[in-house]
Order: sequence, then C-alpha cells, then structure tokens
Amino acid sequence: MGECIVLYGKSASGKSRSLKGFAPDEIFYVNVSNKRLPFPTQFKYELKTADAKLIVNGLKKMPTKIAVIDDAGYIQTNSFMAGHSQPKNGSNQFELYNTIADDIWNILKCVKGLPDDITVYMVFHEEINDYGDSKIRTIGKLLDQKVCIEGLCTVVLHCMTMDGKHIFRTNSDGKDIAKSPEDMFPAEIDNDLKAVDDRIREFWGIGKSTGDENAQS
Repeated sequence: MGECIVLYGKSASGKSRSLKGFAPDEIFYVNVSNKRLPFPTQFKYELKTADAKLIVNGLKKMPTKIAVIDDAGYIQTNSFMAGHSQPKNGSNQFELYNTIADDIWNILKCVKGLPDDITVYMVFHEEINDYGDSKIRTIGKLLDQKVCIEGLCTVVLHCMTMDGKHIFRTNSDGKDIAKSPEDMFPAEIDNDLKAVDDRIREFWGIGKSTGDENAQS
C-alpha cells in the first residue's frame, strides 16, 4: 500500500519551494499547472499534465519511490473549466461534479495500490471559511462530503510562512487540518520535503529512497 501525504497552503507559502532538497533523479514530478519551479533544479522524471488518467498511468510506471503531484488542485480546475460552459441542465452539472470527484478519487485509489515503499505527495491550495477554519480547496461538495481527502491520509502538512520563514505545521492548532502520528515530528518543522520523506520512511520502516539505484523495476 503506497502512502499518500497531503501538503496544502496559501500561494507563496512554500509548497513548491519545499522540493528544493531532492536530487534531480529522486522524484517523479507531476507538474499539473505547467509552471516553473522556484529554484534552478530540473527533475529528470517530469510529467506535465492535468489529466487524471495520465497521472494514474504515470504513477504506476514511475521509476522512483517518491512522487509529487504539484498542484493537484488544478486537476479539478481543469475539469471544471473544460465542462462548466457546456449547455446546462441538471444532468450535465451533476456529471461535471462527478468527474471532478472521480479524478481525485482515482488517483487516491491508485496510490493505495502502489508498493509499500512508495510515497506520493499531493499538493493543494488552502481555503479559509468565514469562521477562520483552514481546509483543502476543492470544487463541488462530493470530495468534501463523500471522500474527505485528508481522511484518507495519515500525514497532512500545512505550509505556512511565519516571521518570514517557510515552515510545515504537522499537527492541528484547532483551526486547520494538519496531522501526523505522535512522535513522528515536532509541531512545526522546516519547509524541507526531502527531510520529511526521510523521517516518514524511518518512522514506518519503509526503506530509503535515493534515486535510480532504488527505483522500481
């Protein structure tokens, strides 16, 4: 069973920046929004697409033990923008939101079917409601009410900027959905996804990941 980890936060909170510590051949990078990274490194294994089917196929064949889907929220946006201007009736609208939910659900199911030593990081933007509660930004109610993305993940990291420094919050302050197992992390850690992945592998004993030499066959 592969492990899905969620990163979420506001724009400019350091979500993509957290990948800086990975070697060029260490991750399978899914560039959903086709944007440049905020550092010079170019990842060797990169897939530029917002198509959920292509992402699922890529995850099944990826030559590394780590994948990052950045920004997974735009998978939903792509489906919505492609379908929202079609002739509107109740059936069409229902099918559109079904498709949006199915795309994310199928990726989550795919991750669960991967080998035990695979980690997949899904990156999302943050949404804050009128009460100041922070959650993953989604489109439609199906993902929130029927799936609950964070409920399927043991680790959810809240990307934040505090005093000019990018950090991950690893456990909820009561207003967000950050979480991780007790004793895995301190409450706040550096914005370094490589260090996070190393710690997760150590904590659960799922082996190291160091690029091509440990790649899947």
